[in-house]
Amino acid sequence: MKPGMSSFQMVILAVFGTFAVAGVLIFAFLVGSNTGVTTGPVVIWGTFDEAAFAAVLRELVESDGRLRQVSYLQKDEATFTTELTNALAAGTGPDLFIMRQDQTISEGQKIFPIPYDQLSRDTFRNIWADAAEPFLGQDGVIGIPFAVDPFVLYWNRDMLSTAGIARPPQYWEEVYDLTRAATKKNDSGSIVKSAIALGEYTNVSHAKQILSMLIMQAGGRITGRDGAGQLVPALMARVGETSQPGDSALRFYTQFANPSSPDYSWNRSLPESRTAFAQGDLALYIGPASEEPLVRRLNPNLNFSIATSVPQVKNAETTVDGGYAYAFAIPSRPQNPDGQRTAEQMQKSQQGALTAAYILGGPQGSQLFSLAFGLASARRDVLSAPAQGNDAVFNRMALLVRTWEDPDSRETDRIFKDMIESVTSGAARTIEAVQRAEQSMRTLTTP
Repeated sequence: MKPGMSSFQMVILAVFGTFAVAGVLIFAFLVGSNTGVTTGPVVIWGTFDEAAFAAVLRELVESDGRLRQVSYLQKDEATFTTELTNALAAGTGPDLFIMRQDQTISEGQKIFPIPYDQLSRDTFRNIWADAAEPFLGQDGVIGIPFAVDPFVLYWNRDMLSTAGIARPPQYWEEVYDLTRAATKKNDSGSIVKSAIALGEYTNVSHAKQILSMLIMQAGGRITGRDGAGQLVPALMARVGETSQPGDSALRFYTQFANPSSPDYSWNRSLPESRTAFAQGDLALYIGPASEEPLVRRLNPNLNFSIATSVPQVKNAETTVDGGYAYAFAIPSRPQNPDGQRTAEQMQKSQQGALTAAYILGGPQGSQLFSLAFGLASARRDVLSAPAQGNDAVFNRMALLVRTWEDPDSRETDRIFKDMIESVTSGAARTIEAVQRAEQSMRTLTTP
């Protein structure tokens, strides 16, 4: 051990050694050799923690000097989209920004796509996990992926033990017995401890993503592409299909909020689901892997674990997880705030941003971001490397994450909310709610 070397630095060196060989051919093709020349000033905007991001940059600069002039600014998540739009319009925006996979269409006009003759679809799919598929745009690659935040099943060990249950459910059908054993009500019939938070929207963290996962686990889709390449809603079964995965998934999801159901375990008067789990009042919580440190901070004494998988549909042909994917995207126009840069200088600036994105999304960068933010890498080579404990679980689940092209994440939030609450309020049957959701989504996808 080198004198004064931190445990984090030791991990970094191990990471570099593990992925040096795997990444050399890709980097030689994408960004060329490290000549020591910088990319030039590259400013990145995102909502990730600034101190952790800066720590990753410092480690990467030691390995690749081209990143010496790369900097990062953390922005408020609530105002990020508006601030970015205004800054780009004024010519003062960043050279790169971090985007999530459900923003590729709504934010697409802000992005310079990497042409497929520079980075082909096949090359993209060979490097990055399936969760990153929405970054494959119609005209090119929308962003260089670097992280996946897979959904995991958090389980309260004490609550399951008290209910006489030894392990968390592997399949959704096992949730029924757990719900009846672990959900507790007071003398007035109000829920005081719940087995699982499903059925509502407002106080179920990541409700849209959970319901989307259930639909895909049932063999369905949320959106797709027609023969002309146009994005279309796909919640309803197509002509000739006999099953209705959207209807089945919505019926399963909403039954847990039905007071007349034997599996009733959740209602909208209860706390937000992550809070309820941290308080020790919820046995099972489905949420992103990155939330583990937050749960521990909220309640250091909580006796919980992370299951090896979220529940699945028994005997299904494929295993599906939900989650988020993140990438570095390049603004559609090179920024020229002073009006003095030539077209050649602006092109060079854009190339510098692209080079920085490739390096940051490379094996070393991707792994370092995973360590810093509690995420999984988006890269197949990193995900296939040996890992232990929860990191091994996160890597495995990241490979199983399936996402969909979201035409407008804020609008589909509203559509999913209406779909769920129209059923729980008794205003519509599940099949009617799915039909209405499909009609609403069609207005978002119609040119």
